[in-house]
Amino acid sequence: MASADQLKALLKSHIEGDQGRFFSVAMQVAAHEAKLGHGKLAEELRDMIDVAKSHNQTARLASNLIPINKPRGELSGLLTVSYPKSRLFDMILDDVVSEKLKRTIKEQRFFTKLHEHGLSPRRKLLLVGPPGTGKTMTASVLAGELGIPLFLVRLDSLITKFMGETAAKLRQVFDAVDSVRGIYFFDEFDAIGSQRGLANDVGEIRRVLNSFLQMIEQDQSNSVIIAATNHPEILDYALFRRFDDVIEYGLPNQEQIAALLKGRLVGFKPVRSLWQKASVQAEGLSYAEIARAADEAIKNAIIHEQKSITEADLIHTLAERKQMSARLTGNKENGRLTNYAGSSPTR
Repeated sequence: MASADQLKALLKSHIEGDQGRFFSVAMQVAAHEAKLGHGKLAEELRDMIDVAKSHNQTARLASNLIPINKPRGELSGLLTVSYPKSRLFDMILDDVVSEKLKRTIKEQRFFTKLHEHGLSPRRKLLLVGPPGTGKTMTASVLAGELGIPLFLVRLDSLITKFMGETAAKLRQVFDAVDSVRGIYFFDEFDAIGSQRGLANDVGEIRRVLNSFLQMIEQDQSNSVIIAATNHPEILDYALFRRFDDVIEYGLPNQEQIAALLKGRLVGFKPVRSLWQKASVQAEGLSYAEIARAADEAIKNAIIHEQKSITEADLIHTLAERKQMSARLTGNKENGRLTNYAGSSPTR
């Protein structure tokens, strides 16, 4: 039976007319019943929810969610939970990536009907590409679109030097994956997924990788598992076949740069000729770096009480960001990556 918190959340969302929250909590109730062995009831609840959603496609899922599933105890040190409201239209993506994400979202929304035909939706994704190209935001968008919580797996707490302890903690994470439907995000996945047998490999990491391979292979939950890495070339080959999709992210082209800047600078009325020049200047930068440069130009306009962004200001902030990016890349290649305040890339 649904918990007291879930019943209260259902009633509260119904009274407030919050369809997104109502559907999310209802799905949690269905998952709970399935876990208790009430399979028929769980399927009936899911079918009812699917029908209701089809009649209310404009509902904004996951709006103002109550954190019913906040990790507790030792698990609270391994998972950080959030309830994103991001949507796919918030991202600027190439057509291939966009279509793959749309397909995943659609399959997830109809997972009950797919199960009825003995099929499973895509729910294990590997995201690869340079820093700042949208991998982390993808996890937030999928959580927002599906109306389920986003759980960030904290690798700093997961990985320890003690034999067997990391694998035991990883088991706790996968137990949570099975018991609470959500997006489970392993960022910087190469920390545990690097090839076995590398020169700098250590026994504990090999054991963790073997444990991960077994657990993700055995996982039959309704959660979505996302792993992201900037270094796919060092991942163990056995990992790739465990994922339903490998999605590759790249740096934006000039058209995508212009679209990003137009969205970021809306309200500041930059001159039309600015987009082409700025797009050329920004070529080679990531989405995150371009967004930061635009924000710097906006701050400068606010401080100087300007109502528009000047071409010189935006070109200057983009050039600064490009110089910093080149310096960071050069230091990394030389093994001397320096920590710059406010410059750590967003994935």
